[in-house]
Amino acid sequence: MNQKVIGERIKFLRTSLLNVSQEEFAKKIGLDRTYMSKIEAGKQNLTLDTLNKICDGLGITLKDLFDFNDPSIEEA
Repeated sequence: MNQKVIGERIKFLRTSLLNVSQEEFAKKIGLDRTYMSKIEAGKQNLTLDTLNKICDGLGITLKDLFDFNDPSIEEA
C-alpha cells in the first residue's frame, strides 16, 4: 500500500468522521498543519507513532484505518 492511498484514507476519515479542517485536526493531535498536509497528499513517510496519533484523533484503531472494506467506519 502506498503513501498516497493512506493519505487519501486519512483525509476521507477526517472529513467524514469529524468534519474538521486539516488545521483543526493537526492541532488536536499535536502535529503541524503542513506536516498533516504532506501526510494527506501522500508525500510524507509515516511512523507507527504518528499513525497511532492520527487513529486516536479519529477515534479508530489501526485496523480500522487499513480496513477499506468496512462500511461501518464511514457511517460512524
